[in-house]
Amino acid sequence: MPTTLDWSYSDPASWANYPVMLATQKGLTTLGEDHSVQPGLAERWEQARDAQGREFYTFHLRRDVRWSDGTTPLSAQDFVVGWRRAMLGRERGEMADIAGVHQVLELLERGAPSGQIQEALVRTGVEALDAHTLRVTLERPRNYFLSRLANVYLFFPAPAGDLAGLTDEEVRDYFDRPRDGRPLALGPYRVERWDRAGERVRLVHNPASAFQPPLGAGERPAPVVTLMRSEIGTALYARGRVDFVFIDSALALRGPRPEDLRHEPLLSTYFLVFNTEQPPLDRPEVRRALARALDREGLLAGLLPEVRPTNVLLPPELPGAATPEEAARLPHFDRERAREELKGQPGLQRPLRLVYKAGDSFVPEVAIAERIAAQLARVGVTVLLDARSDFSSEVARRTPEGPRAYDMYLRRLGADYAHPNTFFTLFEREGNHQSGWEHQAGGEPMARFERLLEEADAEARLEQAQALYAQAQEVLVGEQAVIAPLYHPDRYYRARPALRGLDVDPFNFLSLRQLRLAAAPGER
Repeated sequence: MPTTLDWSYSDPASWANYPVMLATQKGLTTLGEDHSVQPGLAERWEQARDAQGREFYTFHLRRDVRWSDGTTPLSAQDFVVGWRRAMLGRERGEMADIAGVHQVLELLERGAPSGQIQEALVRTGVEALDAHTLRVTLERPRNYFLSRLANVYLFFPAPAGDLAGLTDEEVRDYFDRPRDGRPLALGPYRVERWDRAGERVRLVHNPASAFQPPLGAGERPAPVVTLMRSEIGTALYARGRVDFVFIDSALALRGPRPEDLRHEPLLSTYFLVFNTEQPPLDRPEVRRALARALDREGLLAGLLPEVRPTNVLLPPELPGAATPEEAARLPHFDRERAREELKGQPGLQRPLRLVYKAGDSFVPEVAIAERIAAQLARVGVTVLLDARSDFSSEVARRTPEGPRAYDMYLRRLGADYAHPNTFFTLFEREGNHQSGWEHQAGGEPMARFERLLEEADAEARLEQAQALYAQAQEVLVGEQAVIAPLYHPDRYYRARPALRGLDVDPFNFLSLRQLRLAAAPGER
């Protein structure tokens, strides 16, 4: 269930809002089947750089796009209003690539008067050159920017005409109490009702949308879609009460496979994290040896209908992912070498504590943790398993001596957009990796890692940046072995055959953009 319908102001728990936002709104760009950037609300754009190192995008908007009232055309001012609101919102740091936003953030941080903040907003790098032309200035080149526009809903336009002149309270009411066709939408659906107590969202088809699902013979748009949260979704599906359900338990996939079971390969990686501050894991050679001791195929055998074991961070479907030759240079299964490298290493006489999330999940965490313990025992390392309901607090907890208390933990990382950058940001100095690797070798490896990312992000084309991203991955996964990637998860779900085009996108969100209904028996 969403936490807000105000896609510009957003919410720190933004992942919960995506299914509704992606069904009702659109970005300047969109993603093709191969995750390449394609035109969305912008039919085309030009890109340039100046001598000061700034990057400019000029977007030319489609002229056939109307908001869901059927009369209000999309305008460049809708982006100006939406993006400036996002610069003040709860995730305003996400806008920091745009020129001038750092000044806005500094003013907000020190509680500057509203007038100063408004003046700074006007100076940021988003401007409407005319009704159909948007100019965006970035502080420095960022080749992931177009990918972010496709999927990060903070960059979607806002209905400037509807919001003009409203007080803050009236704006909250506009988004939080859907009625009379508001809030306006651009996607194939709009929100008609949001029942917070009942945890339901009712979406209705938006016939004014320029982005209708492709209809085949006998197909029609689904007039109403109700999204709901339920602890008994599988039972409701079995009784015919709902038409789609996620399979949120890996155990549920062990039995007979239903004919309507489907799955989507996610742009996601499940991996083991090492506490690089805690002996004996403060030595890269020990971490690399442990990574080599893990048989990924064996860890996952029989746990899921299909698996994609890996020793790399970036999923192979991701544009700019590592080549097979680059992957081969990273630690991969070699038990005899691992046993030899671990022989006589000081500190391995004590058990290593492996922390993982308690509770059921579409990732078979319990079984993977148990198999990691069994595999490491074969190279002489004892592992104690610790399932935690307070997982995030536990991996952040420090000992009285200073280092974090865990030895290893398991985590899944999913892409926010189809670009290598989204996987690497977690492991930068400000990222929430909780690994302590910023202190390795006096911080030099992390500094080198961040320089590689900065250089890669600034390359004009992703193809030119791929080798740099591969080097950054080599520092993180190979040289320093901060993490040991295990597999790329798939998302399983069940859907009625009459629902065409309803699926899960590679970012693990329910996708309604292609949804249509097949003709019922007897219909033409």
